Amino acid sequence: MQLELLAQAFAPNETVNAAAVEIAELAYDTRAVAPGALFFCVRGSRSDGHDRGVDAVARGAAALVVERPLDVTVPQLVVADARRAMAPAAVAFFRDPSRELDVAAVTGTAGKTTTTYLLHEILRADGRRPGLLTNLERRVGEDVRPASLNTPEAIELQRLFREMVDAGNASCAMEATSHASVQGRLDGVRFAVLVFTNLAHEHLDFHRTMEAYFAAKGRLFAQAERAVINVGDPWGRRLAAELDDPVVFDADRDALDANLKLRGRFNLENALAAAAAARALGIGEDAIRDGIEAVDGVPGRLEFVDEGQPFAVIVDYAHKPASLERVLHEARRLSDGRVICVFGCGGDRDREKRPLMGRIGRDLADVAIVTSDNPRSEDPLAVIDEIVAGAPELEVEPDRRAAIARAIESGREGDVVLIAGKGHEQGQEIAGVTHPFDDREVARDVLRALQPA
Repeated sequence: MQLELLAQAFAPNETVNAAAVEIAELAYDTRAVAPGALFFCVRGSRSDGHDRGVDAVARGAAALVVERPLDVTVPQLVVADARRAMAPAAVAFFRDPSRELDVAAVTGTAGKTTTTYLLHEILRADGRRPGLLTNLERRVGEDVRPASLNTPEAIELQRLFREMVDAGNASCAMEATSHASVQGRLDGVRFAVLVFTNLAHEHLDFHRTMEAYFAAKGRLFAQAERAVINVGDPWGRRLAAELDDPVVFDADRDALDANLKLRGRFNLENALAAAAAARALGIGEDAIRDGIEAVDGVPGRLEFVDEGQPFAVIVDYAHKPASLERVLHEARRLSDGRVICVFGCGGDRDREKRPLMGRIGRDLADVAIVTSDNPRSEDPLAVIDEIVAGAPELEVEPDRRAAIARAIESGREGDVVLIAGKGHEQGQEIAGVTHPFDDREVARDVLRALQPA
């Protein structure tokens, strides 16, 4: 595509070193630069793409999108925000692929991944050949790929949509995050249907206030042909009142005509959300039922680890106050004995939630052991101290493997041992290094070691 034509999509303030250039690719990471690429010099929290502009040109970039001109000879399109320019550029470059897909997206604090999987299976049951974008995996045609961000950067997202169309997908089930909303990653996406699950305390290190967090979710609905809202959630009721003719559901009121294999009231809400979204797309009840019944589990979401022990061991991704509260209530319903919980909080993330989670662990578990999650660049003990500040009587074992072992070794018949926070993750990030670590495998190892020889 000609640079001049592509530039019309995001209207630069000025062009430095103007020239007729053919653009063969888009990139924001120098490692992805190929000859003929248009490179976006994106400013991030830890690095500035302008510092890599010269390197991008050396690697073959034919032009740059910049916020300030650099000392290079290739054309430079000057914009106010290079990150926000990526989405309209990507939509144009990849020929607006979401117009050729029924994109069914899910946003909210909790339930996004499970609801997305349920939607994916309903779409499949209805013959709509769905792609999938979650924080667990990506499915493009018959190709299954690992995931990183819940919602990819705009260039990668639009590329994935185009690959889906080319691979024969007719629809896509995906997660839509508040970070992606604020950063413009989802700009230009047409949502055939967009689901709101709930809103609770999370990501306030990024959004600062619940109002800003809510606004980040709410702005996405301007891009949706149909909105599906959980009015059992107070923020959902507020959102529904602000929208024209939304489809609403409420787990206290609505029934589900399917054999839901996923446990927990929160999974009933997720299934109702998926069913309501499917109906908004014109999908019949048979396909809805078949799709819901096809999902018997989602990795790291209320996932049971069974080695024949007389008590339940559950691994769950709950790393937010509301999610931990929900899964602890479910653990209580499943328990004939005690609820034993292992949990922590991630470093370099919302610090306000740490004492809240400490109090939730203390109040809802019989035994709560605080440990490390992904401390990232923070001191693990400092993170733990902030959790324990909310409930000083909590047990502490900083070594996550030892904490899991302590919890399981104390389990008795009828107990439920809940290992919360990391779910499907297969690594633990400490001081910038990700070490292999899977809660499910650690639990399995401990359980096997307890079996009599």
